[in-house]
Amino acid sequence: MSYNTNQQWFKEAKYGLFVHFGLYSILEGAYKGTVTSGLAEWIQHSLNIDRDEYASLLNLFDPVQLDIDTLVKRAKDWGMKYVVFTSKHHEGFSLFDTRFDDFNVMKTPYGKDIIMDVSKACKKYGLRFGIYYSQAQDWHDKNGLWSGKQTDDFHEYYLRKCLPQIRELLTNYGKVDLLWLDTPISMSFDECQNLYRYVKSIQPECIISGRIGHDLGDYMTTTDNYIPRLTFDGDFEVPCTLNDTWGYSKYDKNFKSADAIIGLLLKIVNRGGNYLLNIGPDHLGSIPDEAITILDKVAEYVNRNKEAIFDTFGLPYYPYDIEWGEMTAKRNHLYLHVLRNKRSLDIQNIANKVKRAYIVENKKELAFLQTLSCEGYGEISIDIPKEFHAQKFCIALEYDEELPIFEQIRDKKTS
Repeated sequence: MSYNTNQQWFKEAKYGLFVHFGLYSILEGAYKGTVTSGLAEWIQHSLNIDRDEYASLLNLFDPVQLDIDTLVKRAKDWGMKYVVFTSKHHEGFSLFDTRFDDFNVMKTPYGKDIIMDVSKACKKYGLRFGIYYSQAQDWHDKNGLWSGKQTDDFHEYYLRKCLPQIRELLTNYGKVDLLWLDTPISMSFDECQNLYRYVKSIQPECIISGRIGHDLGDYMTTTDNYIPRLTFDGDFEVPCTLNDTWGYSKYDKNFKSADAIIGLLLKIVNRGGNYLLNIGPDHLGSIPDEAITILDKVAEYVNRNKEAIFDTFGLPYYPYDIEWGEMTAKRNHLYLHVLRNKRSLDIQNIANKVKRAYIVENKKELAFLQTLSCEGYGEISIDIPKEFHAQKFCIALEYDEELPIFEQIRDKKTS
């Protein structure tokens, strides 16, 4: 059975913002002079920091520059359709007002419910609202799971903290469009299935991520930063980092370029999935300048070519690698994303009867020639206007057929 969210918004969204924020943001990737070689948000685990010692960070949490309204507005301006914000990562610290654990944002100098602010901002700017919640790992709780260590009684934690906090998140913050669960570790099938049913009993339309465990999610969540090689038959999402880590690290300056992000987005859309791209605010709540610069540049391409990115579907198998860019599609349209300088374009092995070609961003009609190649395959040749020779742009091919028809490379015939 294919993964199916039964939610049209998720199928159309294609591009979302992930935000990792917590006590780990204070440490900025290092503790007592030791820089973690792992992920910044896993620093307590990687450096084996004592539970009580780590909990003292509660008294230092005061992100006075955190501006959720501006952050969510930026996501909208960047062309993103939904936001997923960490409410409790593996460290066990809750960024919302909870009755079931004092290890939460209301007990810090900051003292404000961050998830409430995210909910309000998403509603204000018309973005779908997603909550990340670590349902199994909780390094602050003696019975929460800790990857690589044994716990006394996880099921006691599951009943005492996990389920009650999820009920709080699903009842106190309005409509939750997506609950992003993570790392089930050793949770049993019954625990995961019960959790799934519990969520649906409170908010039936809330989509549940693939990492609930035991393949029970509403869609498939890939491994971090891994893209399916071919189109995946079903709803899926690829969670990705903008640099190397998820939580903020002042030592991680390995940011991907805007061109790389555009390429990754289009590749994921080509396969039929959604691209959930992460940023990690620093300890004051500020978004790194590098992230803003990169995503502003990505937005220039995305917002010029919305038609060719959103509400698209995964392509059937195309037999050749493409050196000049990527292809996406929707009904009666194939989109050619030209990401390298080109003066003309030849599309091989396409059997659709093309009736129109145009530049997506300005609808300028293009002349084209449809014929057979010397090898007997369908071929479309397009001259590119001079003003587009040195920039990224997208061409739409319009045809009567609903889907693109790609001719496969023929096998050798026997004599």
